[in-house]
Amino acid sequence: MNLRRLLIGLAGFALAGCMVGPDYERPTVPLPDAFTGADATTVVADSVPPEWWRLFGDPTLDELVATARANNTDIRQAVARIEEADANLRAVHAALFPEIDLSGNANRTAFSSKVASPPAAGTPSVRNDLRLALTSSFEVDFWGKLRRATEAARAQDLSTRYAREVVTLSIAALTTQTYFSLRSLDAQIASTRATLASRDETLSIVRRRAEGGLASDLDVRQAEGARFDAALQLDEFTRQRELGEHLLATLTGKLDLTLVPGDITQLPRPAAPPPGIPSTLLERRPDIRQAEQDLIAANAQIGVAKAQLFPTITLTGNFGGESAALAGLFTLPGRIWALGANLSAPIFEGGKLSALVDVQRARRQQSLANYEKTIQTSFREVVDALTNVRQYAATERDAQASVDAAREALRLATIRYEAGYTRFLDVLDAQRSLNISELALIRSRQNLLSANVDLMKALGGGWEPGERTARR
Repeated sequence: MNLRRLLIGLAGFALAGCMVGPDYERPTVPLPDAFTGADATTVVADSVPPEWWRLFGDPTLDELVATARANNTDIRQAVARIEEADANLRAVHAALFPEIDLSGNANRTAFSSKVASPPAAGTPSVRNDLRLALTSSFEVDFWGKLRRATEAARAQDLSTRYAREVVTLSIAALTTQTYFSLRSLDAQIASTRATLASRDETLSIVRRRAEGGLASDLDVRQAEGARFDAALQLDEFTRQRELGEHLLATLTGKLDLTLVPGDITQLPRPAAPPPGIPSTLLERRPDIRQAEQDLIAANAQIGVAKAQLFPTITLTGNFGGESAALAGLFTLPGRIWALGANLSAPIFEGGKLSALVDVQRARRQQSLANYEKTIQTSFREVVDALTNVRQYAATERDAQASVDAAREALRLATIRYEAGYTRFLDVLDAQRSLNISELALIRSRQNLLSANVDLMKALGGGWEPGERTARR
């Protein structure tokens, strides 16, 4: 009962102490109410699920992202950092409580009677000394050093959790965009194969016309060159697709991954982002939350450093028994106990402790600058993504019109050449224009889909109707 009262009293004394160092206050970073180009009077009307990649309606993509989230080594490494931070927080928090240890020793000592100061009469020349005791030490957190250290460790723990979310979101986005690149290459390969087949047919026609005296050897050589240009293009696209497949295999942890060809034009384009997306949605981004926790930790470390300038109070005690025989250790005459208090205070240390406080203040300023930069960069990433979504949508429409015009131009050039009204060079120019336009249309669809992924990533994932993240 006495020990319990003592511990309660010590805890009350520690909690009654002040905490040196600044308390954390979230800094204000001025931002526009809504993102550039949006109507600030309209709240978010649509919702996007946290698993935003499912909006593209591709089961293969869904499986790839799920596998990457489960197997990716970067994510596993981030999880291990969380476990490390959890253990560190428990270790730091344990310093707030008394440490109790069990100690024991046994000695058998022989004394000499032939010394300058002989032992008292009746003292045995050989004696035993057995000791068993509970020892305790406790630093009174009068200045809040240990509490500030716990505050910093807790913030660092949260920082690692948000870091894992950053990695998970990045891996999901990279997997999705790599998949889109692969499907874009599939479409480009299919288009180039169709171009190659068309040029093979054209080459056959030109050769027959040359045999009949209706075309020159120059026409034949030009047709052969165009045909081999398409073959070289096909080889390059095939190489790039294999590399993309290798990257997906690494991201998902399935090194033997193979994907059958698909068509990017079959992937639906997600709904256009709603007008009036509030800038407060940025607060849900894990990298911003991570930067804020780093700032909180740096702020708390100032208090830890300041507490070193003040005296350190440590309470010690022990309780147990001491006897010459083992049976006597647990008897009332053999009981021993002790209570003590130690105080140590810096007197002269050449300004080292004050310099360490300045070090922590400078680190806090660095964390503050990083926090502000992260918010500003996040805002830019969102407006960039919104611009890209809007512009790539317009580009896709123009690319489709270009393909339609190039196909009609090729049809007319072929008719005129076969009728002898134009040179074969006009046909080659029309074929090249159509090839360029078809590939540009495929890439514009890839760019549009990738821009939507960038927008989801920039906003930290999905959101709910009318969501405005509350300040925490």
